[in-house]
Amino acid sequence: MSSPIWHPFTQHGLGEPIPLVARAEGALLHTADGRAVIDAISSWWVTTHGHCHPRIMAAIAEQAQRLDQLIFAGWTHEPAEALARGLRALMPEALTRVFFSDSGSTSVEVALKMALGYWAARGEARHRIVVMAHSYHGDTIGAMSVGARGVFNQTYEPLLFDVARIPFPFKEGEQETLDALEVFCAEPDTAALIVEPLVLGAGGMLVYPPRVLAEMRAICARNGVLFIADEVMTGWGRTGTLLACEQAGVVPDILCLSKGLTGGALPLAVTMASEPVFQAHWSQDRARMFFHSSSYTANPIACAAANANLAIWREEPVLERIATLAGRQRACLDKLGRYAHFDHPRQIGTIVALDLHGDGGYLDTLAPRLMAFFAERGVLLRPLGNTVYVMPPYCVTEAQLDEVYAAIGEAVITF
Repeated sequence: MSSPIWHPFTQHGLGEPIPLVARAEGALLHTADGRAVIDAISSWWVTTHGHCHPRIMAAIAEQAQRLDQLIFAGWTHEPAEALARGLRALMPEALTRVFFSDSGSTSVEVALKMALGYWAARGEARHRIVVMAHSYHGDTIGAMSVGARGVFNQTYEPLLFDVARIPFPFKEGEQETLDALEVFCAEPDTAALIVEPLVLGAGGMLVYPPRVLAEMRAICARNGVLFIADEVMTGWGRTGTLLACEQAGVVPDILCLSKGLTGGALPLAVTMASEPVFQAHWSQDRARMFFHSSSYTANPIACAAANANLAIWREEPVLERIATLAGRQRACLDKLGRYAHFDHPRQIGTIVALDLHGDGGYLDTLAPRLMAFFAERGVLLRPLGNTVYVMPPYCVTEAQLDEVYAAIGEAVITF
């Protein structure tokens, strides 16, 4: 009997094999049929320190014996309080408030609602959201609305709200991007800009320089437009620094975090806001409260996992590991380029991407063939159309990384 599961981003009509994973450790997934597979994409970009990290697993087990779940509307618990304090100490000082949710998409929904609520509370009719072309912010309605329109969401177009779009700042078009943002920010109804800092993930691992991010922040500040940084993917060291925004020397008004927040062990997200955003919602009128929640807001066990992740960041040389991994990635990419031809090699921190010949776009038929090719060689890579990218856990070994790039090299020559 076939499985009744309906998998995400999977066309079951193609009959593609779906491996059963029994356990995981470090950078390795162990399948039920006895194979070891290198997780070269951190299981969709969430696993930072490695699968089943002992400190995080211990924190989960301990918390599970104390408090499993608690309504968070009007109640609180120590794992959430400790996590909020820890985030305040680790993140930019201006981000004074921590709002919990459960995924990257919902952290974006929260950010958008905070931004609109801020202007509504001030009595200003600002509702326009500015976004960047090729961006992706999630699959809920608001998150889809501020992402690129196309195959991901064309079926749901009637549900999506209108946004203003600036072009992606390709090297030859950086000024065009900034000029477009200036125009939109000068409009009296513009509420916020939301961006993926420095690298667009699902849009094809497109990288742009810190100076552009810094100038976009400056344009927003000059025009009083809120700046939302979606660091769901880019946060927790992926770009070489704790936050990608650090490389541009900018602090957002609202910050979205998820994925690596728990080290990838459990679903949890936060939206951090500056004090003015919080104070705009502060009132003795209950009708002006922030109307957002979910049943599992600030789940204690997930918060315990996140606290363990923060302890690892405070007490272990995580940034040194990231720098070492980034160097190894660079060396592997350079070596690969000496004997195989591919297009647009790029790297930022621990993320490496390259393009193979193909039609491009998420539905490029090359993608499923590449994925199967890599799986046969014991490597989990999930190309974005004809873009192959590597984003491994920080614990990946040099030997494992060599295996990953050997598989990519073979694929470049084969396809």
